[in-house]
Amino acid sequence: MTDMSLPQTRGRSRAGRIALRWLLYVILGLFALYYLMPLFVMVTTSLKSLEEIRTGDLMSLPRDVTFDAWATAWSGACTGIQCEGVRPFFWNSVLIAVPAVLLSTLIGALNGYVVAQWRFRGANLIFAAMLFGCFIPFQVVLLPMARLLGLMGIAGTIPGLIFVHVIYGLGFTTLFFRNYYVTIPSELTKAAKVDGAGFFRIFWSIFLPLSLPIIVVTIIWQFTQIWNDFLFGVSFSQAGTQPITVALNNIVNSTTGVKEYNVDMATAIIAALPTLLVYVVAGKYFIRGLTAGSVKG
Repeated sequence: MTDMSLPQTRGRSRAGRIALRWLLYVILGLFALYYLMPLFVMVTTSLKSLEEIRTGDLMSLPRDVTFDAWATAWSGACTGIQCEGVRPFFWNSVLIAVPAVLLSTLIGALNGYVVAQWRFRGANLIFAAMLFGCFIPFQVVLLPMARLLGLMGIAGTIPGLIFVHVIYGLGFTTLFFRNYYVTIPSELTKAAKVDGAGFFRIFWSIFLPLSLPIIVVTIIWQFTQIWNDFLFGVSFSQAGTQPITVALNNIVNSTTGVKEYNVDMATAIIAALPTLLVYVVAGKYFIRGLTAGSVKG
């Protein structure tokens, strides 16, 4: 009797696991729909005319799809502050984000390599000071940074904004690379020294080729932080050098003329597209990189 009931018990157990798995999928699907609903509203609203927005339902699909709002958001239609569109501000953000990400990643890799593999007196103190910089609020550094940019003669310029983001991001990039490099056996460095390799040769030939997972993490982190930054952009820029987040704020808060909600939504999507694409393309590598250095040995 016991042997005959065993397959039935196993069958019920397997059916229970399958039911639980499908229940989990349904719950996750509902959560996904809930969090994607604002994006759905943004996209559908950007594809509607103003007349349809006023008379239609917020959740309804557009009756007549039109990309006029996207053209206005990108190139402008000379309606007050929206005359320029976000195109020049978009390219300002590109000119700021790309060099700042590359520089902060490279310098952070060198810093992490030094404090993790090249032991010297005060290394832990220096790393602790840089780590402390990660927790300093943006608002605290506004006045000192503005003074420094003025002394350097780069206030209100794109190089000035690049400098700000590189400096503020070094604490994070150093932390990422240091925690990753401590998992690499120090015997590699010692063997390379015996073979006559110097500081930079060891870094370029050994550590950098092993760093792809953490490089992806750092690039995604830095790009997201820099592209989405508003406080530094509005504080250290001027007309002609403002990033897209400042332009988005100006357009959304504009009170001149009729409020064009479809243009606002299209502008917001354009501003969010680069970071969205980065996570869609490299999201799985971001998760792998976060866990790559979590276990030593």
